[in-house]
Amino acid sequence: MAISSLPCVQPVDILLDSIKWDDKGLAVAIAQNVDTGAILMQGFVNKDALATTITSRKATFFSRSGATLWTKGETSNNFINIYDMFVDCDRDSIIYLGKPDVPTCHTGLETCYFTSIGDLLKEQEVEETNLALTTLYSLESTISKRELELAGKHGKPSWTKRLLLDENLLCAKIRAEADELCRPLEEKEDSSCTASEMANVIYHAMVLLRRKDVKIENVLEVLRRRFSQSGIEEKQSRASTES
Repeated sequence: MAISSLPCVQPVDILLDSIKWDDKGLAVAIAQNVDTGAILMQGFVNKDALATTITSRKATFFSRSGATLWTKGETSNNFINIYDMFVDCDRDSIIYLGKPDVPTCHTGLETCYFTSIGDLLKEQEVEETNLALTTLYSLESTISKRELELAGKHGKPSWTKRLLLDENLLCAKIRAEADELCRPLEEKEDSSCTASEMANVIYHAMVLLRRKDVKIENVLEVLRRRFSQSGIEEKQSRASTES
């Protein structure tokens, strides 16, 4: 057979054949927020679902009950927009790394994971949601809760409350903490406390974000967009948005 007459094998076909599908031709797919790291949902995919996700860049799954493909957001137009995909070391599960247009869960919450096993073990019925948040987002959630407590007049206000109420105090603390962070570097001091000083900067900066009604997710999104830009392009982009 001449080389020109050999069937053309596409890279996507090679990839699909490398996945360890189960006996039903399925693998687990997990959707994860590209900026927050939050696990949004889990579903199953077959070859067609994964191929559709690769080409459309919209998270697509296989419905075991309906035996058909379904794209998250196909009826509402609220998609999970895929930026990258990963397979695990055994090649039997996939991560869809993307950005949801709106909260992913049908309950209206950001993710489908909001019930803590610890809460279930302590109580027969859990009434409050407890989102599975990473450290930064747990901090952001705590700061938001402190803001809601600002109207309360019982007891001494927390440090976070004081900062939210006094922008001069907040800005002074951010400047002071930034100086503390730079000091070990500038003065050639022991750097063992650098992590602690950085934690102080992050905490106070996040209080400022809450005061300005900006989410840390917005900050991380800006950083992600800059990954593929040169310094000159990034400055030009900022200049165009500020003009």
